[in-house]
Amino acid sequence: MHKWAFIFPGQGTQYTGMGKDFHDAFPVAKAVFQEADEILQQNFSSVIFEGSSEVLTLTKNSQIAIYIVSMAILRTLQTQVPLFNPAICGGLSLGEYTALAASEKISFSHCLKLVQVRAEAMHQACRETKGTMQVVLGLDESSVAEALQEISPKSGPVWIANINCPGQIVIAGSIKNIEIAGEYLKKKGAKRIIDLEVAGAFHSGLMQSAKEKLFNKIENAAIYESKICFTMNVPGRIVDSVAMIKQYLLEQVTSPVLWQQSILAMQDFGVEAYLEIGPGKTLSGMNKRIGANAPTLHIEKVADLDGLVRQWESLCRS
Repeated sequence: MHKWAFIFPGQGTQYTGMGKDFHDAFPVAKAVFQEADEILQQNFSSVIFEGSSEVLTLTKNSQIAIYIVSMAILRTLQTQVPLFNPAICGGLSLGEYTALAASEKISFSHCLKLVQVRAEAMHQACRETKGTMQVVLGLDESSVAEALQEISPKSGPVWIANINCPGQIVIAGSIKNIEIAGEYLKKKGAKRIIDLEVAGAFHSGLMQSAKEKLFNKIENAAIYESKICFTMNVPGRIVDSVAMIKQYLLEQVTSPVLWQQSILAMQDFGVEAYLEIGPGKTLSGMNKRIGANAPTLHIEKVADLDGLVRQWESLCRS
């Protein structure tokens, strides 16, 4: 049996109309959107398919939308190629929840309700504390951490939010503090500083109120053990214990996403191919920069399905 890793994208990959081709072509995908609309008690599918980019980009909408679309694509794939199953799953930030459902540790409906609470709580935290994020290119984690510590007396707190891949660190903080930190990091040798189009300082101390609102929901969530392994953002490794899964889901709101370490953990696990499921190809690009020693495939559109099946069959024969 081949070891496949299914990986799922996070916030920022959303766009109007994503998943519509799966909805229209496959009853199983359409059923996912319909079930989501019933659970959310609104026509959320119309937000995904027809909503403006401004509305869809709102934290309270984008997280839910990406989760639904990724799960619709996953369900389609599972019905079209029943033997195409993951040995391990992981996801970036919001994608960790999709991976939790894909690894059969929580039902689609229960996970959607968790995502809804998380999205709304983080949306409110963004409104309470005006924060933002930047990508720092060309410096390693220790250099960024050292620079942030040096500048903190002047700028105030700025946090490392994501360790995505070599030379790509994301920082988060208040808008004012991020501006100061960004300029300082350029002086310390950063090749480039890129502003992210986000509404808040995710995975930082400015999300503390969201973490508090999530506590009871995660503590009482119906999460179970399963045979499919699951990597998590906070420790950057495989986590089996239900108690620890809940703890790390909660900590993830205010802690750095260790994505590079998560991919390396999958590599150590013996993954023979990665499959990115959902909008965008962000994770595929990161895998290249991480130097993952197995191919990374991708499915986002119905048109990707035939090629993916051919590649899967080829890998299975090899």
